[in-house]
Amino acid sequence: MKQGKEETEFIKEENNATRKYIFQKNEKTKIGFYFVLVVLIILIIGVAITGFKF
Repeated sequence: MKQGKEETEFIKEENNATRKYIFQKNEKTKIGFYFVLVVLIILIIGVAITGFKF
């Protein structure tokens, strides 16, 4: 079974109507990125603290 070529781009910078993008430069994407970044940092710090404590 052959599948058509996908033209997915990584970041949407222009105001296009397509949904073939992983990230878009808008507020939702920025808030989501920073939220995930903060959670990952907290998890890394937690793992580091438990590693030193035990």
